[in-house]
Amino acid sequence: MNTHHSAAETGTSAQSRELDDEFEHGPVPADRRKSLLTVSAVWFGFPMILTNAIPGGVVVAMLGFWRGLAAILAANLVMLLYVGVLSHRAGSTGESFSLQASRTFGRGGYVVAAAFLATIVVGWFAFNTGATGATLHASFGWHERLVTVLAGLGFIALTYLGIKALSWLGAVAAPLFIVAGVIALVLVARDHDMGAVFSYDGVGGASTLTFGAAVSTIMATFADSGTMTADFTRWSKNGRQAVLATISAFPVASLVAQIAGGLVVAAGAIASAGTTGGDFLPILTGEHSGVLNVIAAVFVFVNLGSVCSHCLYNGALGWSHLTGTTMRLMTIVLGLIGTLAALAGVWDHFLDWLVILSVFVPPLGGVLIADQLFARGGRGAMDRRPTATIRPTAFAAWAIGAAAAGAAHWWAPQLSDAVTGLVVAVVAYAALERAVPEMGVRA
Repeated sequence: MNTHHSAAETGTSAQSRELDDEFEHGPVPADRRKSLLTVSAVWFGFPMILTNAIPGGVVVAMLGFWRGLAAILAANLVMLLYVGVLSHRAGSTGESFSLQASRTFGRGGYVVAAAFLATIVVGWFAFNTGATGATLHASFGWHERLVTVLAGLGFIALTYLGIKALSWLGAVAAPLFIVAGVIALVLVARDHDMGAVFSYDGVGGASTLTFGAAVSTIMATFADSGTMTADFTRWSKNGRQAVLATISAFPVASLVAQIAGGLVVAAGAIASAGTTGGDFLPILTGEHSGVLNVIAAVFVFVNLGSVCSHCLYNGALGWSHLTGTTMRLMTIVLGLIGTLAALAGVWDHFLDWLVILSVFVPPLGGVLIADQLFARGGRGAMDRRPTATIRPTAFAAWAIGAAAAGAAHWWAPQLSDAVTGLVVAVVAYAALERAVPEMGVRA
């Protein structure tokens, strides 16, 4: 019996009568799994966001429309395979990312991997909460810090309701993005020749983004939560439905957002597209129409609220398992920390750190994939309980993959550092496990 789970259940018995159990410390039981539509709504409403349209626009600005589109498609194909494999395991076992990591990195070693990703996603919460205040201040002149606080509290409240609220939010956020995106494209078409999109060659000049770097840029945006996909897809009835739910995100929802950003850039509707990317909100607010302004304001809250609540859920679930507490308690604690970080302006510098995600996160996921598919009996060992406190082969493979990704970033920019790190980590772990099987440091 999991002692953390027992303590959490005892401490929250009154609460659980009102809110669904989030199963922070054990697999989701078969009779508590959700429908394919519900889990798909959770993932579908996550990547279809304004902050995913931005890198899509940056890539198109740097590479031109067709090469940019090819990079976006390539990145989404890799993400489908990457997140799909991890999701299949989650749907088959009902295990969260932390439980998956404990099998691969060890009962104690998983703390490093789980804490790393659970902290990064709280950074994304801070970034997007701060972006909410800054965006509405720039668009409508609203008080930036007050909006940031109110948005942070609202996003905390949504996350507190659990996985069910994420599915409701996704069911609203995705259609709203489509409505806003279509309106923006219609407005762009009034003043720009949309036929010129297909001959758009990019901004040129100082553009130095390679095709491989463009793939990494797209992947890095969701590398962290994509690696933690089990937190969402563990609610699926089986592995097949978990993969289908993943497809709703990669490539479907992700492509919609990134191509929308790429289209407004290629149409020439975005100033400084190489840095601002496919942010089409100014197109909506620039019309000074009461109806459009209302749509834009609601769009910002719902759209950025979707990514904030998903990231906070990942972080709270991870840290609740690490600390032996509940997801809802950590939602409040981490949400307040993230909101304070947003107020301090930390979010303003977070995107500068995006390249680090493409170097360190995909190799971590690669080790998980290799452990689940190729090493220690592969899928046949799915029920193996973690015995070692620390598994050095997993950490060594993660380090080797990250080193390869870093080398690609600095000395072979034509390659994708994210893909390089992922592939090298898979190969390194499989090789290390064959050379030194069952190696581990036990308590």
